[in-house]
Amino acid sequence: MSYSSGRILLSSQREGQISRFRAWVMIVVPLLAILFQVYVPLFFQFLGFVEMPLLVVVYFALMRRSPIGGLLVGMLVGLAQDSLSKNPLGMFGIVKTLVGYFAASVGLRFDVDHPAVRMILAYFFFFFHQFFYWVLGRALLGQPLPFEIQRTLLLGVLNAVVGVALFRFLDQLRETV
Repeated sequence: MSYSSGRILLSSQREGQISRFRAWVMIVVPLLAILFQVYVPLFFQFLGFVEMPLLVVVYFALMRRSPIGGLLVGMLVGLAQDSLSKNPLGMFGIVKTLVGYFAASVGLRFDVDHPAVRMILAYFFFFFHQFFYWVLGRALLGQPLPFEIQRTLLLGVLNAVVGVALFRFLDQLRETV
């Protein structure tokens, strides 16, 4: 994989190669991400900032370049995360569905193999996820959830750094066509 081309925008949809993954990768990686999100902060509280299921949804949506596929990955991961968390059922499902759809739509237009683009997108979608979770919590549940902009921006940077490293690792699981 070469990152030296310097191109960020794709001039046609055909230029963006759709990545293929084995079925076990599409099942095991999101499951491990959800388990990471639920159990790792119990033992290592300093890792509580990592939104691993979100990063996995963003990666698969960007690489598959299919808005419907991104929507489905986001929905399944979000609902699975909801079922294992103390949050109301559907909150992560709705937000991650939106993230998956929009990430796949962005993947159609940009060269998402470039590390700088990956970092920017991981940062943007973390902020997008947090903002829409806050909006839904206030609108649907009537809960006065706080939205700390400075904390969210900082955690977005940290998640973007983790995301780029995770994306690099997940690149190794892609099938060669």
